Amino acid sequence: MTGPDSPLSLIDLAASGAPVALIARDDQTVEVLTGEVVDVDLLADIPLLDADGTPREVLALVPYRQVRERGFASHDDGAPLRCLLVDEHTRIDRADALRELPAAAVPLAGAGFDIPDEEYAEIVRRVIRDEIGRGEGANFVIRRDFIAQVGVDARVAALTWFRALLEHERGAYWTFAVLTDDHVCVGASPEAHVVAREGVVTMNPISGTFRHPAGGATVDTLAEFLASTKETEELFMVVDEELKMMSAVCTDGGRITGPHLKEMSRLTHTEYMLRGRSRLDPRDILRETMFAPTVTGSPMQNACTVIARHEPTPRGYYSGVAALFTPRDPAVGPTAVTHDLDAPILIRTAYIEDGTLRVPVGATLVRHSDPYGEVSETHGKAAGVLGAIGAVPRDTAAEAAATVVADDDAPAPQRLPLGDDPEIAELLASRNSRLASFWMNPQDVDGGGPFAGRSAIVVDAEDRFTTMLAHQLRHLGLDVTIRLWSEVTDAEIDTAPLLVSGPGPGDPRDLDSARMTRMREVVRRRRSTGHPLLAVCLSHQILADSLGISLEPLDAPHQGLQKTVDVFGEPASIGFYNTFTARVAAGDSGRTEVEIAADPDSGDVYALRGGGFASVQGHLESILSRDGMRTLERLVAHALSPVGA
Repeated sequence: MTGPDSPLSLIDLAASGAPVALIARDDQTVEVLTGEVVDVDLLADIPLLDADGTPREVLALVPYRQVRERGFASHDDGAPLRCLLVDEHTRIDRADALRELPAAAVPLAGAGFDIPDEEYAEIVRRVIRDEIGRGEGANFVIRRDFIAQVGVDARVAALTWFRALLEHERGAYWTFAVLTDDHVCVGASPEAHVVAREGVVTMNPISGTFRHPAGGATVDTLAEFLASTKETEELFMVVDEELKMMSAVCTDGGRITGPHLKEMSRLTHTEYMLRGRSRLDPRDILRETMFAPTVTGSPMQNACTVIARHEPTPRGYYSGVAALFTPRDPAVGPTAVTHDLDAPILIRTAYIEDGTLRVPVGATLVRHSDPYGEVSETHGKAAGVLGAIGAVPRDTAAEAAATVVADDDAPAPQRLPLGDDPEIAELLASRNSRLASFWMNPQDVDGGGPFAGRSAIVVDAEDRFTTMLAHQLRHLGLDVTIRLWSEVTDAEIDTAPLLVSGPGPGDPRDLDSARMTRMREVVRRRRSTGHPLLAVCLSHQILADSLGISLEPLDAPHQGLQKTVDVFGEPASIGFYNTFTARVAAGDSGRTEVEIAADPDSGDVYALRGGGFASVQGHLESILSRDGMRTLERLVAHALSPVGA
């Protein structure tokens, strides 16, 4: 229950040793949550109902290790899925909280990173060479931890740092401190991972970080950042990854709006908002969206494997979420879903256990990453957290530029948000000219479409682009089922009215991979039946190989690259995420059993079609595929057309 303004003393509450969470989600109040703590094993075990079936409020700290619920790899450190069963939820005025909270400096000793700079740089090199260079994914986030010994009681330190965040940080989605018996954390997360409220699911992909120069951000300095192709494409890749999740949990697939600026005290980010409708239990929504690609990488399943290979220690709660489950207002109407969900990502967060401060920070590694630049990135992020909580001196120049100082008589006027400047607004809006209008529009499936009444099986080769692809196929009228490569049966392969053999990471030539072996069998077996087949990305490469077309690594991997290519006489703007390509001699446009759409100079094969089959290298479902739906309809129509027609 949410009570009236609380007379309790935050200092006394902390000194009592009782579990407590402090959350600031607006500029006016601090929410104080108290109750009993229980640890559970699975997200489904989060106790949202009392013994008598009454919905109750729960705040859950979800560690990274929960990705095992999706069958993904992780170091298992036993970090508990910790639940605060809220008995009392009160609100106090932010100004009152600032007066009550401690302000004395917290001494630190023995500060430094757990992984030395040169060792971290070598990890970056290995990931670029051995993972990205072999087609295992587009980008990966590898973390290291800044550690120090804390010279005061952990709960006092957490409250002190929470006060510093309330006073100096702005623009955070949640500012919070959670204090339990053996673990405390405090942070200011800029990013909501997933929110589910009254049947509407929202995700908030953020990518691109503009660090304010001395004197603060200006229109000119921000415009230079927004003009960066690299920063723009990184944001698009993140949106694609989160649309995969939205398409898995929302009946209408998810619609994007934006882009927007998220302006904080020392940083400005670019972001989109994704919205869709869902009837799922919020715990199921949380499971299907573990975890944000901005702090793991893409594709998600392979990112977890890469993290396990290259991070020497477990993540704890870093890149997990704090999930607040709130009972829904009965006035909204009867529903099987009893709770709403608000879940920010656990980043920009400091943890204290056994007197040791740990600040995990990660760098996003892409093909062009400079190892020492990524080392510098982690130093900057750690300094940002430590400066925000007041553990190290703040950048006073940047802070002065970001803070509005008022005299006693009349407040100084607020600086116009940079996002409202006409030049900045135009730069942001121009990004959408590159995107597929399909994902910018309402996504309800009406049951119509040119292939209404037909069905398809999509084989997932461990890239959940298949959820977006399935959503587009449903818009074309098909009744679609997704089957994982390891679960699809031979009978399904043989009898599906349309089989879509999907994308996935890795080297299609790797004959030691069980996944590659099975995907080769899927394509071979389906072609032998003569029934309609559409092959996408990895499966396109496998199909090409079966037709005697060579497979070769690209000189420069296409990860989130938008190209306009000729697809059988029609230009199409398509998004590419491939490290390998099928390649023919320049000018080779066809053979006896297959027609080839290829680059006239390089010979890179973009699409194939023949009797009862078609394939495409690009991801027609990507937001980067402006002509994705048109091209998908053309290729499906060809695959479904009678052989010889």
